Amino acid sequence: MKKKIFSACFAAAVSFAPSLSAAPIEIKFSHVVADDTPKGQMALKFKELAEERLPGKVEVKVYPNSQLFTDNKVLEAMLLGDVQMAAPSLSKFESYTPRLQIYDLPFLFRDMEAVERFQQGPVGQGMLTSMADKGLFGLGYLHNGLKQLSASEPLRVPSDAAGKKFRIQASDVLHAQFEAIDAVALKKPFSEVFTLLQTRAIDGQENTWSNIYSQNFYEVQPYITESNHGVIDYMVVTSTDFWDGLDDEVRLELKKSLDEALVYGNNLAEKIAERDKQNIIDSKRSKVIELSEEERQQWVDAMKPVWNSFADDIGHDALEAAELANSNQ
Repeated sequence: MKKKIFSACFAAAVSFAPSLSAAPIEIKFSHVVADDTPKGQMALKFKELAEERLPGKVEVKVYPNSQLFTDNKVLEAMLLGDVQMAAPSLSKFESYTPRLQIYDLPFLFRDMEAVERFQQGPVGQGMLTSMADKGLFGLGYLHNGLKQLSASEPLRVPSDAAGKKFRIQASDVLHAQFEAIDAVALKKPFSEVFTLLQTRAIDGQENTWSNIYSQNFYEVQPYITESNHGVIDYMVVTSTDFWDGLDDEVRLELKKSLDEALVYGNNLAEKIAERDKQNIIDSKRSKVIELSEEERQQWVDAMKPVWNSFADDIGHDALEAAELANSNQ
């Protein structure tokens, strides 16, 4: 009788075991911008695809607008296991690898097509794994677009920026970029930028059309110079501990889902940039300044010397690959 009771209990325990192991893997995806930006749309598309392909196995929770972590804190949180995926700006990886500083160099990439060629080439793809020894693993790149300069006063030539305070991401390259035009660079979180502009604690900032529009920076910045002087792109990143700990099937399906979401997000990025630029113009809240070739060349001449200061850390091979990407080779 005891054997029968034991057998029945054992069978019940075994039959119950699968339900215990069936709890979905929770993936917290943290980012700092709005849902209607390329990054926000990409994250939501990834959630949709991943949960569709792995029903009951994964649950993706997207946290936009710095609801969970700022970009300055998310990588630390990731290494502690408090978040599983994020898409920080490439500037945020400076303390983990000097290689990614290449994306902050002013006037390096001719256009977004050149950025895409570089990222999909061997050097760009190699950068995804350049932080594995620090516990971070890059899964892919997401575009946002080229950067513009906004300010409380018109900026046509570099001397117009002298003495003015600009918010920058935590990047030594960007700090040097503004020093080159005798401006003051202040490293501040993205979530604080609107208030800093509104209160005139800073004079200006650099960002893409979609960020300027979605974060309402144009409402408190009367002038935007279409400089296209740099790029803001993101790396979707996870921790090596989390990624390596997944079953092969789950890891494969998540990567496929993310790759498709990145294509979706990158296709949106260009359209959103054009749309949001026009939205800003139509609002009449901010005047868009178009530079002449001579004016733009003054900015190039002033900022390009920054390259030499960081070439050794970034790697001359990377700079050569960027130049090849510009020439469409």
